[in-house]
Amino acid sequence: MSMGAYDEDEHERREQKAQVDTEFAEERSEYRGELSYDSGESAEALLDQFQRMKGE
Repeated sequence: MSMGAYDEDEHERREQKAQVDTEFAEERSEYRGELSYDSGESAEALLDQFQRMKGE
């Protein structure tokens, strides 16, 4: 087969590969609850901790 020649089997393979599954719920999930985070130590304390860990 020459370059650029139409290959029907390849076309069908790519078409099947490109199909998208649309059988999922399109609604977004709703999450309820709280989000909190602890900023913890100061940046300097964290850098000190990092230096200690790096030294071990």
